[in-house]
Amino acid sequence: MNPDRADHLQTAAWAVVGLALLGLFYLLSPILTPFAVAAVFAYICDPAVNWMVSRRVPRPLAVLLVILAMGAALTLLVLMFAPLVYREIVVLIARLPELFEMLNERLMPLLAAHLGTELRLDTESIKGWMTEYRDTAQDLLPSLLSRAREGGLALVAIAANLVLIPIVMFYLLQEWPRVIAALQQAIPRPMLPRTQRIVGDIDRVLSEFLRGQLSVMLLLAIFYSIGLWIAGLKFALPVGVITGLLAFIPFVGFGGGLLLAILAALLQGEGWTPLIGVAVVFGIGQLLESYVLTPYLVGERIGLHPLAVIFALMAFGQLFGFVGMLVALPASAAILVGLREVREAWFASPVYRGRDPARSDED
Repeated sequence: MNPDRADHLQTAAWAVVGLALLGLFYLLSPILTPFAVAAVFAYICDPAVNWMVSRRVPRPLAVLLVILAMGAALTLLVLMFAPLVYREIVVLIARLPELFEMLNERLMPLLAAHLGTELRLDTESIKGWMTEYRDTAQDLLPSLLSRAREGGLALVAIAANLVLIPIVMFYLLQEWPRVIAALQQAIPRPMLPRTQRIVGDIDRVLSEFLRGQLSVMLLLAIFYSIGLWIAGLKFALPVGVITGLLAFIPFVGFGGGLLLAILAALLQGEGWTPLIGVAVVFGIGQLLESYVLTPYLVGERIGLHPLAVIFALMAFGQLFGFVGMLVALPASAAILVGLREVREAWFASPVYRGRDPARSDED
């Protein structure tokens, strides 16, 4: 058989397999959440397990140690930031009337001068609503407990997923070399070299993007937290951490963090100084992310354009819900590599080159 035609058949076969997997994923999406979460964590932690195995640590013990370390780190983060974020959100809500009063005194006169329209916020109604909210806050806990009893099955499902995630993650990390060997054994021998190359390309694209992006998120969270603290923002830590975490979604991290920082600066009521500090910190942060961190830690050679990342997150989230958002980037990496293969097959096809397929077979 003509080598070009064989490559075209392989490309078509893998396209059919990919579509079939997407259809199966769509049908099973309601039960895939713990498996998807475990798979993402396992992929991130696999290099650490391999590093420990190379130091002669038994693989089951290495997997267990990595899972325990990751669980301890996540628990520590929740215990550190959840009370802090909750407390500062309460303070923000309590000071909202002051923010509206400040807008009435400073912003509304400027708008009236330029637009010729008298605008004013009804701060008294807002204060009344806040007072009513505080008066009824004591009934919040019994209401939540009542709803928890009514939604007991949902709570049981959440608890089961939380227990299932580390179990699935353990078996994935433990059995991954055997799974890879079994899959390689099942692939038809003529397709094996090209399949290994394609899978290697997908792994390279995904690992460089995911691990590089995690490093960018961590460094940005540290930078924004310290920078906003130096700028005098009282809510520097939660705003900085949220901005760093949201940096995983291009443009959303910067825009969302900037809005939160501006709101926090306005609520402080200290004039223009915190606002100027916020503008300086986020300006430097955007330059740092665009020209230093992302090029060096993620790399433009990966080929995942920011708009493609946003579209993938939204599209997979719409189709498959929360599970879709978890697998959006792995799927995007696979689709990217697949499109490159299709592009190469198209450029090598007789149709594109203007040759007769029957004649090329005879040659």
